[in-house]
Amino acid sequence: MKTILLIGLGRFGRHIAMQLNELNHQVMAIDNNEERVNAVLPFVTNAQIGDSTNAEFLSALGVRNFDVCIVAIGDNFQSSLETASLLKELGAKKVVARAARDVQAKFLLRNGADEVVYPEKQMAIWTAIRYSSDHICDYIALGDDHAIFEIEVPDSWVGKTIGQLDVRKHYNVNIMAIKQSGKFAMTVITPDTCLPENSTILVLGTQRDIQKCFHI
Repeated sequence: MKTILLIGLGRFGRHIAMQLNELNHQVMAIDNNEERVNAVLPFVTNAQIGDSTNAEFLSALGVRNFDVCIVAIGDNFQSSLETASLLKELGAKKVVARAARDVQAKFLLRNGADEVVYPEKQMAIWTAIRYSSDHICDYIALGDDHAIFEIEVPDSWVGKTIGQLDVRKHYNVNIMAIKQSGKFAMTVITPDTCLPENSTILVLGTQRDIQKCFHI
């Protein structure tokens, strides 16, 4: 369990609060809008109405005591930048900030943010890849061009074993798990594992190798 300071409770911030609640983390939520604060009260440990660009207000929160400070402000970049800078000045252990463009990320990283997330850009990439093929069910980017894809088992693969297909040798692609009806059916994959029909597989590799392997 981690203690997290979440600043900015728009749609992105609210979804973060809800997910952190499901993961059983302790969350202090901050926004200058009373309605937004009230909306997340069921999902957070505590919440306050306040201006995150006010040094006295932030200092009173004891930002040093939080494992992570997330700046999820999306409608005012100046406030996001000032907040990230103040958090670091006040001794925050880790500051994660939201950015919409590369130039915003550069400013945030230079002025307090330890890491930057691009929710719109990341979702756009996921949507483009997910719906560019009828056979892709999910996609997770891992950096340096590697990714995990959830892909429907090709008809020509049904009933064959991992050893028979030998996609690792031919395509540098690793089959990690098998899912059926949306649930993991097999997570220990051996050369003798047989691929059932109406199933999906989680595969790891570079995007180019995976696209080549599955003709995406």
